[in-house]
Amino acid sequence: MSMKSSGQIRREFMDFFEKKGHVITPSAPVVPNDDPTLLFTNAGMNQFKPVFLGEEKAYQQDGKWWTRAANTQKCIRVSGKHNDLEEVGIDTYHHTLFEMLGNWSFGDYFKKEAIGWAWELLVDEWGLDPDRLYATVFGGDKEDGLPVDEEAIELWKSETGIAHRHILRFDKKDNFWEMGDTGPCGPCSEVHIDLRSDEDRKKQDGAELVNADDPRVMEIWNLVFIQFNRQHDGSLKPLPALHVDTGMGFERICAVLQDKKSNYDSDVFTPLLDSIGKLAGRTYGKEYKTDVAMRVIADHIRAVSFGIADGASPANDGRGYVIRRILRRAVRYGWDVLGLRSPFMFKLVEVLCRQFKDVFPELDAQQDYVTSVIRAEEESFLNTLGQGITLFEQVARNTDTISGDDVFKLHDTYGFPVDLTRLMARERGLSIDEARFAELMNEQKERARGAGKFAAGEADTKDWQWIGDPDQETEFIGYDSLRCETTILGFRSLEDGKGAQLILAETPFYAESGGQVGDTGLIISGNQKIEVTDVRKKDGRYVHYVNAVPENPKSVCKLEVHASKRRETQKHHTATHLMHAALREELGSHVAQKGSLVTHDRLRFDFSHFEALSQEQLDRIERRVNEKIQENIPLQEERSVPIDEARQRGAMMLFGEKYGDKVRVVTFDPDFSVELCGGTHVMATGEIGYFRFVSEASAASGIRRVEAVTGKAADALLRSEKARLREIAAEAGANRDPVEYLRSINTERKQLEKQLKEFQMKAAATGLDALMETGTEIADGITLVTGEIEHSDMNQLKQLGYDILNRKKNGTIALLGTTDTEQGKVYLMACVTEDVIGKGLKAGALVGRVAKLVGGGGGGQPNLATAGGREPEKLPEALGKAAEIIRSML
Repeated sequence: MSMKSSGQIRREFMDFFEKKGHVITPSAPVVPNDDPTLLFTNAGMNQFKPVFLGEEKAYQQDGKWWTRAANTQKCIRVSGKHNDLEEVGIDTYHHTLFEMLGNWSFGDYFKKEAIGWAWELLVDEWGLDPDRLYATVFGGDKEDGLPVDEEAIELWKSETGIAHRHILRFDKKDNFWEMGDTGPCGPCSEVHIDLRSDEDRKKQDGAELVNADDPRVMEIWNLVFIQFNRQHDGSLKPLPALHVDTGMGFERICAVLQDKKSNYDSDVFTPLLDSIGKLAGRTYGKEYKTDVAMRVIADHIRAVSFGIADGASPANDGRGYVIRRILRRAVRYGWDVLGLRSPFMFKLVEVLCRQFKDVFPELDAQQDYVTSVIRAEEESFLNTLGQGITLFEQVARNTDTISGDDVFKLHDTYGFPVDLTRLMARERGLSIDEARFAELMNEQKERARGAGKFAAGEADTKDWQWIGDPDQETEFIGYDSLRCETTILGFRSLEDGKGAQLILAETPFYAESGGQVGDTGLIISGNQKIEVTDVRKKDGRYVHYVNAVPENPKSVCKLEVHASKRRETQKHHTATHLMHAALREELGSHVAQKGSLVTHDRLRFDFSHFEALSQEQLDRIERRVNEKIQENIPLQEERSVPIDEARQRGAMMLFGEKYGDKVRVVTFDPDFSVELCGGTHVMATGEIGYFRFVSEASAASGIRRVEAVTGKAADALLRSEKARLREIAAEAGANRDPVEYLRSINTERKQLEKQLKEFQMKAAATGLDALMETGTEIADGITLVTGEIEHSDMNQLKQLGYDILNRKKNGTIALLGTTDTEQGKVYLMACVTEDVIGKGLKAGALVGRVAKLVGGGGGGQPNLATAGGREPEKLPEALGKAAEIIRSML
């Protein structure tokens, strides 16, 4: 029997489940566009989460609801037990991007069919040796009160030919799947295969190597049986509908079926490896070091290309930063190992497009765009890569550990992601100072999130003119004073005349850190007044952003912080501490800071919490903060507290933050608010004046965001609200209650809207006769009526559809649409007479096809169906293509 190609294996998987009543669904984008909680699509089930969460009854495709589905899903994983980026390419089975073959049941079949079909495909269809297969099942968990999954054990015995001794029990860690901390979950059963030689198998029982991280005995298919719902209190409740979610690594099963020792030896990767070999003048399989580099490049170009195609272009944060890290790791291997000193990754996009044209056509459709993005990113990195490698060679001499400062410089100046530096160090048997690097990264964490932050090379000293010691750190005196006299250590002018940067010996200006913005103010040099627009801290030095360099840089300068702005900023910072404490009092000790912004006119605070806050909760928290303000609690500031002592005193610390041996502790009542903090604060809480929430919303899954104002900003808000109330009262009249006035207006508005709807329905019905006259014959005896109904909605379209079907009993198809430009929506209705349905055209299928042209989808009954879309401007075009679509369906 000839070896199966990867394309054939993928197709056989789809055909197998299609014959068993599954709809074959397209892969979701690898960049989730509707799930902010997910960095990348990392499993086939991601697009079906609404079904598993009970938000949808089943999966809808082509106007039909399906309870069975199968597909191949593009996935990206760059972290976790089996997906460490640093391992990709070093071994032969880690990947960043991979395809996940899967089949799903939404309240349809369950364990019996899932187990039986898995065996049928693997053994009966694909011919795997049953004696090399093992099945793992859930062995129970006392904490959750769950017994051994005896049902799965008995089904493996009754529905398959597996040797009973090959059915193995494992604990919750290996055989219980959970979507998250809460939500759907259940036991799973994995199929493992022993790929060792017969000789090795005789020496050691394969059962001993299952789940033992031996690449020769590996999982090939995971069958998840979703039957519980994890509650917030950790308990489990049975789900009313039982689901199946399976996943099989495509690259892995291809290697197995093609009898290859490595995933990279399968024809999934050989086209790329051949092309890389031609570019580098190397042959894969000849030398370990070059093989590693070629595997890295072959793997990474897949993740980078599909990531960009699906919306994650290289960037400095979020998903874009992951793509940048992956791309730069591959470029460095090409440079350092294969001698590829000019852009080369972009040349591999064409190979991928050819390979996946029929599977993932979105890449081929964007080939030019993806190619150009990758080429530009390569050119940018190659400009500094050589210099960075030279620096690394220097700092790696005569040491066991690369300093955190050098790791940070490689990252910040030369664009080296830390895992790239870590990899280069490991290749030499060296380590890196992770703690110091993390400390430096945390100092610029907030800055890296916004625009106009430190660009590559901004802190590099090569363009600076030094007057004082270039290694001297700036002394910050801003906790105690807003003015001082000092000297300039160094300066440089920015490009395009956009001001300059100064480093001073000492400064009262607070540098942006911990969410608090940098101070603004003046530097006075002689008769020259220079504006300070921002301050940022870098390697112990305070970089002052100014509009000009002093005419005499060697003179003594006077520094003055904008006092009123600082006062308002520190009011908001202290209020943030009080609010944090009040949140924990009201909601619980699980509340932890996840992000913060403090300016002179507002505060923003992200914190961990599982649900929206009610207005009553917000009112109580607001009241508690204002009580603490009224108590006029004095600031207790300690600047060099041993970290262990601070911890013992219960000081609030940010999760994941690395602190030094000595920390600054800010306290407002030891029994209320004690936090580690480097920011500026009021001397007593009474200075804040008043605290008011402005908004509360979700920032991400499990993270809430509140915004609030204090001081002058709160006063301005209250005055604005008071003025608005006066205006409303004036409209209501002196002798009328404003609330009752608004209620009466609202009631009258609803009555008018109802009358307007009735009028529009009558007008539409009147115009229906004229609309029917515009119908055109598109096939023998079949007339198509299309039209855009102005000032309408979905309900009105449906009513018009029913009216058409009442008037026309045969030979008629109608497709009507309307738009809501304010909401950016379009609505469609299709209706079809019974005789046309008999010819194979159903309204649900028709409206689904047309809806795709307006960026949406939908479906319904064969005779009448509706759909929606997000591109109202495309409605005329969609209606114009209706006849062509219908002819293709008849």
